[in-house]
Order: sequence, then C-alpha cells, then structure tokens
Amino acid sequence: MSKKGILLINLGTPNSYKIVDVRKYLREFLMDKYVIDLPYLTRWFLVNVIIATFRAPKSAKIYKQLWTKEGSPLLVYGKKVRELLQQEVGNDIAVYLAMRYQNPSIKSVLKEIKKNGITDLVIIPLYPQYASSSTKSSIEKVKEELTKTNYQPKVTFIENFLSNEKFIEAFAENGNKYWKTGNYQKVLFSYHGIPERHILKDSEKGYCQLNDKCCSKYSNNNRLCYRAQCYETSRLIAAKMELKDDEYEVAFQSRLETRARDPWLKPYSDLVTEDLAKSGIKNVLCFSPSFIADCLETTIEVGEEFKEIFHENGGEKWQLVESLNDNPKWIEALKEITLSEF
Repeated sequence: MSKKGILLINLGTPNSYKIVDVRKYLREFLMDKYVIDLPYLTRWFLVNVIIATFRAPKSAKIYKQLWTKEGSPLLVYGKKVRELLQQEVGNDIAVYLAMRYQNPSIKSVLKEIKKNGITDLVIIPLYPQYASSSTKSSIEKVKEELTKTNYQPKVTFIENFLSNEKFIEAFAENGNKYWKTGNYQKVLFSYHGIPERHILKDSEKGYCQLNDKCCSKYSNNNRLCYRAQCYETSRLIAAKMELKDDEYEVAFQSRLETRARDPWLKPYSDLVTEDLAKSGIKNVLCFSPSFIADCLETTIEVGEEFKEIFHENGGEKWQLVESLNDNPKWIEALKEITLSEF
C-alpha cells in the first residue's frame, strides 16, 4: 500500500545571528558548486579565506536586524506553511520541511521520511522560477542523499510554479492592497540576480540572447531560462493587477560581481531605483517575487537599502510588498501544485 508525502525545500538560514553561525551558513551555501561554479580550489579559497572571513561579521549584524522573537523569518514562515498545508491535505499525506543549507537539513528530513515509510514523494523546492543555483542544487542534493541512504521512493520533482494562477493571485492581492489606495506611480519587480553564465548553461544551446526581446515570450525553448521566467512572472502579476505596460519595470538585485567580464543579470535593481527617483518618480511599490517568504533580501535589501537609495535621489514614498509568507491563497496554491502530481 502506497504512503504519500510532500517535501517542501527552501534555501536556508543561519541557526542564529551570531558570527560563528553566520560564517558556518555562508561556507555551506557558497561552497555549493551550483552557487559559485568555479573550480573547487578557487571556490574554496574565495569562500573560506575571503568571503566567510570578512563578510560574516557584517552579515551577522544584518541578520540581527532581521531576527524576530520566534527566530529567522524564513524558517518561521516555513514551519507555518508546512503546518497549514498539512491541515489542507489531511492526514493521508504527510508534509515535511527541509532547508538546502543548515537546518532542518535535507539529510535529516529524508531519514525521517524513510522511517515513516513514505513510498510516493512529491518534492517542491520553494523557488517560483527555476535556476541551477537554487532549484537544481536542491534537487541534486535530494538525489545524493537518497542514494546514500539506499532509499528509493517514487519521487516527483516540481521545477517551477510561476504560472500557477493562485500563486499569481496571492502576489497580486498583496500588491493591490497598496496599489489601489496609495497613489503609486510605478511598480518595480525586483528578482534575485544570478550570473549571466548560469543562464547560458541552463538554456537551450544557442537560444538564449539575454535581452528583453528574447525574454518577451515564455515558451518551451526558454522555460528553464531564469530571466525569461522572471519576466513572465511579472507579466502575469501585472495583468492580474491590471497594470499598464509603462506602470512597471523588472530588475535584478543582490549582485556580486567579482570581475568585469563576469556580469550578472541586468538591469540592476539598485540602479533602476536610483534612475526612477532621478526621473521624477516620487512613489514606488516594489515586489520581490523570487522569494515566497520575507527574508534578508526582501526585508533588508528591498525594504530598507533600496528605500534609502530612492530617498537619497529625490524619491518620496517607497513601499515593499510583503512576500507570500503564510497567505491563505499561497497555501491553496501549494495544495493545488503538489496534489496534482500524485
């Protein structure tokens, strides 16, 4: 008799905002060959000698700002979503939560799943848009751990879910709470950035052009192009919010360029934010739809750092649209997305 399970996987978070825990998290995260796809020794030196050493103290201060009484928002909301989805799917399907980096680890959760006798497992990395540095990394880690534990249930991986109508509706409803009442002039959809070379590796050979014309249509040819997926997500949310084409822009945040010949996805969110203010736009509403829960990149980077840039260049009102977190519509979307795979 089959026994069903759903495994939710998100990126991860330090165990605390102490420097030692932040450094441990950074090392695990950045040593992933799908995140920094450089030769091992180069990657090891860059991460362990430079980044983890010098970046951890600064990052720890930022995580301290982000932390709540319950802990890291990413993990807090992850647990809430797991509990709410469990209630929705009922007792016949067990719902689990793991983090790609740190805890609860994929290894420990898969051991629990095996112990519970799950035979049919749907696994959904909680990244709306597929990218090798997030989705593929999570999928490959699961495969690795399944092999190590000699556990082979029937597994279905969900690579992305940006086109799910309830997912789009949930973000649109969050945005319209502000857009319909706040006299905003522009919406900025800001997505997590990745190096351009990642896109070229993931896309069909010779197809990806990394420009707006190429990303203007979403099709089988570019279905795993992260940039095309981001533009498609923006179009779908904009349509649901009834935005005109000139009322929104798409950009990419969190870039970490180490050399000029290694560019990240453009346009850059911080520069677009500056340009909007300088062009006379006074009121901006900003989404970050690559994240399904509020975290450092939404609350701090978009909510505070971009706001400061906007104000410094003449802008007046900057509003972050909260992520999906434990939005009931998001739980409905997850239920629909996962149950359709059994």
